[in-house]
Amino acid sequence: MSFFKKLKDKVTESVGKVTEQVEKASEKFTEAVKQVTTSLGFDKIKEGLTKTRSSLVDNLKSLLGAGRKIDDNLIDEIEEILITADMGVDTTEKIITSLRKRVKREGFENAEDLYDILKEEILNLLTESPSAHNDAIYEIPEETRPHVILVIGVNGVGKTTTIGKLAYNYKAAGKEVIIGAADTFRAAANEQLEIWAQRAEVDIVQQQQGADPAAVAYDTLKSAMSKKKDVVIIDTAGRLHNKGHLMAELEKINRVMKKLKEDAPNDVYLVLDATTGQNAIQQAKEFSKVAHISGIVLTKLDGTAKGGVVIPIANELSIPVRYIGVGEKIDDLQVFNPKTFVDALFETNETIEEDTTE
Repeated sequence: MSFFKKLKDKVTESVGKVTEQVEKASEKFTEAVKQVTTSLGFDKIKEGLTKTRSSLVDNLKSLLGAGRKIDDNLIDEIEEILITADMGVDTTEKIITSLRKRVKREGFENAEDLYDILKEEILNLLTESPSAHNDAIYEIPEETRPHVILVIGVNGVGKTTTIGKLAYNYKAAGKEVIIGAADTFRAAANEQLEIWAQRAEVDIVQQQQGADPAAVAYDTLKSAMSKKKDVVIIDTAGRLHNKGHLMAELEKINRVMKKLKEDAPNDVYLVLDATTGQNAIQQAKEFSKVAHISGIVLTKLDGTAKGGVVIPIANELSIPVRYIGVGEKIDDLQVFNPKTFVDALFETNETIEEDTTE
């Protein structure tokens, strides 16, 4: 073997080892970042659910303590607490029916046993999105670039701020983002969206008030394709009271975008306000009639004791909750993870007290 051949082999071997070490270090770093992000996300969600936890968990703790035995009256009281936490009648009945079956089948007698069972039953109702992994790291499939997200919802639910926060999170994940201001009906919509685009440091396409929303969507997607953007987020008007007009508008937006990109939009997010409780579910049912919704974004969870509405939304609508808003800061939009949500909701530093008196 020649000297140069040996030298080449040694160099190749050395480069291979260095590459392997770099890859391992990169994996460790990515995992560390992911763990820190998960921890921070849990803390934000836990803090955002403070009012709901006080309404639901504190009442359950009070009810299920003191050595009480399981009977029909106890289960009726649990049912009342769940309905008060805005879980809705249908979803509450589903939980209670399952609870009764488990008590009978597994022979539970003590009230404190029901706390963990309730937690399990609620978790069972929350469907994880098929794209949960990508959502968690703000990744998009390579074949969908630019990934087009159409955002719908009535005015006042936090649609504009959600778009800004979503753009910020994608930008922070290294994606190139562009926003389309297709809510040309509302006077202040463009101005508000422009402010959020500046905060997120992303591009925005907008036209004058009254312009054709479909034209704005078309121009935004065209610009995204020419500039090789990764993510396109399109705002839309929220005139649910005029469903016929809204349906025609959304259909036109979809139609003109498909001229440029056959699979657009790739996602349709419906933004709902958690503080409206059961009304949010009704809005979702109505919007489902005019759009193929791929995910729910639930805002203002930090401002309400009605955070339990997440459960009936997931249970009754069969639409995955993709993101939740737990604050007003630009980084307060959190990826929805069912287990993290339930853990944060039931998180408590106290245990259910047992009656030690004789």
